[in-house]
Amino acid sequence: MMDTMTTLLLPFGWAIVALACAAVVGWSCRAALVLVLPARNARTVRHAPLTATFGMAVIAAYVIVVLAAPLIAPHGERIVLDAEYLPWNSTYPLGTDNLGRDMLSRLIFGIRNSVGIAFATTVLAFLAGAIGGLLAATIGGWLDQLLSRIVDVLMAIPSLIFALLMLSILGTSIPNLILVIAIVDATRVFRIARAVAANIVVMEYVESARLRGAGLWRLIGREILPNAMPPLVAEFGLRFCFVFLSISALSFLGLGVQPPSADLGAMVRENASLITFGDITPILPAALIALLTVAVNFVVDWALHLSSGLKE
Repeated sequence: MMDTMTTLLLPFGWAIVALACAAVVGWSCRAALVLVLPARNARTVRHAPLTATFGMAVIAAYVIVVLAAPLIAPHGERIVLDAEYLPWNSTYPLGTDNLGRDMLSRLIFGIRNSVGIAFATTVLAFLAGAIGGLLAATIGGWLDQLLSRIVDVLMAIPSLIFALLMLSILGTSIPNLILVIAIVDATRVFRIARAVAANIVVMEYVESARLRGAGLWRLIGREILPNAMPPLVAEFGLRFCFVFLSISALSFLGLGVQPPSADLGAMVRENASLITFGDITPILPAALIALLTVAVNFVVDWALHLSSGLKE
């Protein structure tokens, strides 16, 4: 009876420890930012929730790994070092994978590849979608109708099915992966940018700028875009999460980042058989995917709260 109770309570104990560690990380990050930031920004961060500062700390850690992966990783990304599926030991802290490569090094390079590709894809999707949405709302007329109908057609196709179909036709290279996912997500960004800009172009200060003879790009850059930035910045964070998850899902299905390059989604598939032996190693790349997604959402929620003008 006692052993059963211990088994049931163990996950709750680990959850409490994890929450306590997250709170400590969030508090430490907030204290450090208050010390190094200018007074005005420090005052804002001082009132930030621990979830937001925890998210900032996690994002900063991932950025460091992305930029310094070759320096941090103990071994190369593709080097076969030993027998496959070795357990955790002093030589290989997280054991080896299905080909005998160091799992810790693969995770580090997997973070670099997954986050780097997701960021590049998000930037491309955002540039295409935001520019199209702002132009459609500002110019209106036939251009608005044409772009909106194209977006409607693309959004009517399930995104995962569209990505699988296009990658099967074009091939599974990284440029094709970035292009296909960017096309899929640019449609979502277009809708957001167009909706935000449509509410701004009817404002009196925009009409005044038109009457002063402001050109199209000056009107967008000086009058519309600055007032549309808060929701667009928040959408960038959310869109990055969706892109990151989409790339991981495609890699898990075998149509994303191709071996021998490391990718978090592909690493789950490659080492999934270890779960049947009670080894948690395949869960680690999945946990890293979930951790970054949650951290970005924490920061985005806080950014939305600040841009809304609401008080605590």
